[in-house]
Amino acid sequence: MPASPDDVLAYLQRCNVVWDTPSPDSSGSMPLGNGDIGVNVWVEPNGDLVFYLSKTDAWSEINRLLKLGRVRVSLSPPLLNSGGFFRQELRLLQGEILVQAGASHRPTTLRVWVDAHRPVVWIEVESAEPVHVRVQLEVWRTSNRKLEGRELFSAYGMMDAPFAVVEHADTVLSEKGNRLVWFHRNPTSIFEQTLRHQGLGSLVSKIPDPLLHRTFGGMIRAKGLVREGTHALRSDNPAKRFSIPVHLLTAQTDTVEEWLKQLEAQAERTEAIPRTQARAAHQRWWRNFWRRSWIVVTGSPEANTVTQGYVLQRFINACAGRGAYPIKFNGSIFTVDSREPDEHFDADYRRWGGEYWFQNTRLPYWSMIPAGDYEMLQPLFRMYLNALPLAKERTRLYFGHDGAYFPETITSWGTYANCNYGWNRNDKPASHIDNPYIRYYYSCNLELLALALEYFFHTGDKQFLKNTLLPFARAFTTFYEKHFARDEAGKLLLKPAQSLETYPEVVNPLPDIAGLKWTLEALLRLPLSGKESEERNLWRRLLAQLPPLPMKTENGQALLLPAQQILADPINSEDPELYAVFPYRLYGVGKPDIEVARHTYARRPYKGNEGWRQDPIWAAMLGLTDEAKQMVAQRFATKHSGSRFPAFWGPNYDWIPDQDHGCAGMIALQAMLLQTNGERILLFPAWPREWDVSFRLHAPGRTVVEGVLRDGKLRSLKVTPARREKDVIVLEPQ
Repeated sequence: MPASPDDVLAYLQRCNVVWDTPSPDSSGSMPLGNGDIGVNVWVEPNGDLVFYLSKTDAWSEINRLLKLGRVRVSLSPPLLNSGGFFRQELRLLQGEILVQAGASHRPTTLRVWVDAHRPVVWIEVESAEPVHVRVQLEVWRTSNRKLEGRELFSAYGMMDAPFAVVEHADTVLSEKGNRLVWFHRNPTSIFEQTLRHQGLGSLVSKIPDPLLHRTFGGMIRAKGLVREGTHALRSDNPAKRFSIPVHLLTAQTDTVEEWLKQLEAQAERTEAIPRTQARAAHQRWWRNFWRRSWIVVTGSPEANTVTQGYVLQRFINACAGRGAYPIKFNGSIFTVDSREPDEHFDADYRRWGGEYWFQNTRLPYWSMIPAGDYEMLQPLFRMYLNALPLAKERTRLYFGHDGAYFPETITSWGTYANCNYGWNRNDKPASHIDNPYIRYYYSCNLELLALALEYFFHTGDKQFLKNTLLPFARAFTTFYEKHFARDEAGKLLLKPAQSLETYPEVVNPLPDIAGLKWTLEALLRLPLSGKESEERNLWRRLLAQLPPLPMKTENGQALLLPAQQILADPINSEDPELYAVFPYRLYGVGKPDIEVARHTYARRPYKGNEGWRQDPIWAAMLGLTDEAKQMVAQRFATKHSGSRFPAFWGPNYDWIPDQDHGCAGMIALQAMLLQTNGERILLFPAWPREWDVSFRLHAPGRTVVEGVLRDGKLRSLKVTPARREKDVIVLEPQ
């Protein structure tokens, strides 16, 4: 059992993924990234190293998140020409993929890494004997193409559109010189059309189009390589070492020439840093990342699977978590050529397209807070903050009052997906939403606010409080204040409303009431000045006007309900009543009336342990150790059968790799170890005695808790700052 940070780093190398045979296609790829740029890397049986390139901001004109391209690296003599051994390893501490092949005492080595600080992918070749290298760019978007049939699912918002949905071709520059340059440029955009269709035409001149002329692509150039045709570079002479950078850029520019000028300047800045110096800084970033937080479980047959699943999902989060846009729940930036029944499409395909479902998007971000990966929450907050002016204007235009709301499903600029809003607007007011799954779905705004509050209570970031948290709080609480009537007792009457996607017509849904109670009480604890007295009065007034949580008594036992009244049959399979446990922690270990929540959990109508389902989280929050342990172990052992990488989960309800599946497992494991209740920090609230663990987790008040549990006994504990030791309550593993 590792104890010190250095011991943990050494132990984490056991989680490296190692393959001793090549892969036939992209289903056998390994992921790697720097937070914004991602690669899927595999070696084919002929010895070619192949990888997809992706980026968090590569949005097409129809709002699909596209790959930037595919690159093939071939050696001559071939990498696998002479037989011998083969080894491909994802090295977590170094943030790289290392491929070695040939004679074991003199192997040829290929190293791929995505610079943690710069927008470049490096391919390094080292060989005992001189070799030739050929680098080929492979593009598949070679002509303008209409999306139709099942493939249109990957442009979700444009499904059932009454016109052709067309994506334009990529361009590979035919230029002289020893480089390859290519790009996708959006000559059109669905942005303005979307605003006008959704009754928001007044915003067209006020909000910049985020898609029009967005250009994304890259440049490959390296010393010793010369142009070979339109799509390849080759070495002019054999050599023992090659270093090949792939520079990538997304930018909105008036002309292609401006984009190319930016790309060239970026490449010059990147290559001005000595590569060895850049790689050393890159590896420091990854080592510091792993030192920041960890959970290492040992002591039972399934413990290694749990540890590796947790570590690899956190790694995947880090690979895509520092970009211009949030992590996509349906594949992140690691989609590959799909091989599911009836879904045989290229790597640009993903179910549910480019829109963000908050219900799905949130789970990676809840897992980041106990891990202390605070910088990775910024893309989520930034996207919603940038869209807040649109949300305010939509609220005014649709409902005639102040405040703001975001739909459950949004584009990256904040509108509804057009297919959800509805294409046929005959005799419908602008405020009418066709899709019943999200028609009155407003509780996502409260959970976004809860995430922002949790982030602030952990970090104490005053600029975030002023510039992000308070704007969200003002907008969302004002919406609830203005949008809903009061009943005869003066209580808030949430009607029309729905309880998540499952109950489309209800009165007083539990997620909204629990979310308001949790966030309003937290808002009133903020360290605000007298300037915010008006907001405080609003929050106190709303809190006093909240109806009680919906409940009933059955056989003498109180149970939570999805809503006070359910007016229509369920259309999905969620358990809204348990939102009072997570994400709004009104019930849990060390809190009153936990048996109410435990009985509710036992009686929940929809049970499952895959994808976005939260059953293991609720079990952990309620101290149900056996259930939490069994479900976490099962979840981390359940990967996609068609993918070779052990942490490519899915497709479940979404796509591959499914980000909700692994992150729900992370949240549950974290909650088994550590929960908070006010100032109190509870250790081992749902921890099984047979699992040994070394951990380092973060808690509110800039607190870090680090410890080792072995044989059911706490062997070491370190709390930083030391004054917080008095707030730690060590519970007995069960």
